[in-house]
Amino acid sequence: MMFGKGTITALLLCSILNSSSQHADAFTPFSSSSSTTTSSTTTFGRTLNRHFATVEEEKTSQKANVVKPPPEIRGEDAPEAFEQKVYKTYGRYPLTLISGKGCTVTSSENKTYLDFVSGIATCALGHANDQLEKAVSDQMKTLHHVSNLYYTPNQAQLASWLVENSVADKVFFCNSGAEANEGAIKLARKHANNRGITDPIIITAINSFHGRTLAALSATAQPKYHKGFTYGGAMVPGFEYIPYNDVEALKAKVEEMNETPEELKSQGRKRGVAAIMLEALQGEGGIVPGTKEFFSTARGLCDESGALLLCDEVQVGMGRSGTLWGYEQLDIAPDVFTSAKALGGGVPIGAMMARGEAATVFSPGDHASTYGGNPLACSAGVAVAKYIAEHNLLQNVMDRGEQLSAGLEAIASKYPNVLGEVRGWGLLKGVVVKDDAGCTACELVGDAMKEGLLLVPAGTSVVRFVPPLIVNEEQIEDALDMFEKAVAKRAIGDA
Repeated sequence: MMFGKGTITALLLCSILNSSSQHADAFTPFSSSSSTTTSSTTTFGRTLNRHFATVEEEKTSQKANVVKPPPEIRGEDAPEAFEQKVYKTYGRYPLTLISGKGCTVTSSENKTYLDFVSGIATCALGHANDQLEKAVSDQMKTLHHVSNLYYTPNQAQLASWLVENSVADKVFFCNSGAEANEGAIKLARKHANNRGITDPIIITAINSFHGRTLAALSATAQPKYHKGFTYGGAMVPGFEYIPYNDVEALKAKVEEMNETPEELKSQGRKRGVAAIMLEALQGEGGIVPGTKEFFSTARGLCDESGALLLCDEVQVGMGRSGTLWGYEQLDIAPDVFTSAKALGGGVPIGAMMARGEAATVFSPGDHASTYGGNPLACSAGVAVAKYIAEHNLLQNVMDRGEQLSAGLEAIASKYPNVLGEVRGWGLLKGVVVKDDAGCTACELVGDAMKEGLLLVPAGTSVVRFVPPLIVNEEQIEDALDMFEKAVAKRAIGDA
């Protein structure tokens, strides 16, 4: 029930009158004595003012106490605050980081670490990069966010750079890799729908990783990530999985999915392959590069059937492979590819890029993102793009990548009971921890942290090296020395 302002006042007045009637000396409305009436009226006025004042004071008090300022949390207190207040969706190492510069970070205990995680392949320019810092700070002083209902120069500038340095014709901006992949999935489904396919199939690879949102997670062919998120035991329908780099399995699956079962035909439905969605290099799947034969086959199958080839470049893209895009390592041109992580150098931004017919699928209202491509994020993206171009960063990635591979292979040869194959591209490298090594990749990462080196696992059996793209020769040598010390301790059993 709702009351008007006058009604509320009347109700309050009745309340006052009722409470006042208990005291004859406070209010006598029907007294014949004028003096009594005057006195009573004055008393009533004071009472009324007092009641209204009390209400206003309560409102003011409530407003003042509703929002509390953020508490002061010191570095050493952060773990306990996380334990009490932060949802436990991550397994964290016992380390609180306070600051960083270049390829190093400093903990709450004032210990410096060489950072070969870089926010998991995100801080391409390292920490506190001067150009990135200036670009973001300057943008905050002018215009940091407006709706995509309007044009902004930063978004146009970043989109132009992405198009001019790739096979793309159009760019859609969002905030993360998962969102970029969701956009690619939606685009593939609509493209298939335009071709008369009612039951579109997207083929992805076993051990892939495409994000944590529901459709991106359904595209991720790793059952361990699906547990607890199914409906009737199934994830989002429309995804089929094949082994990565298995040409014959891919051919067979495309042929199968392009045939419509009789049951669907009887309902007037049509099944068909909407897209083949692949990482140019599987990151979370263990640092496994794609083969040219596999991707060439995928490209050919898409061309023959009218399906789209989607490349997930979220981790390998933006120069980490030694080329700007991972698909360049494979000599193919995808119809759609996605980016995030290093695109903003640590400032959240994602992008889905499309070429040819795929660049015409979406219309206004088909897809959107509130924060996508806002001036602040795009200023960071432009700063990263400029730095890559002006500092010949791709050459540094190739040189330091070769140095890192050679060093890791030397360590693996020295400790063959602990380490196995070294693989990857550029500055996205992994080394296999053998099944009988006596430790997991995660445990070996913990050992390296004790030596002053931050690394990250890629699955249970691969240690991943993803330093900032600005890493220098001396820092690569230091990292190899620290890692070898950690491996050596495991080799002699006293870690």
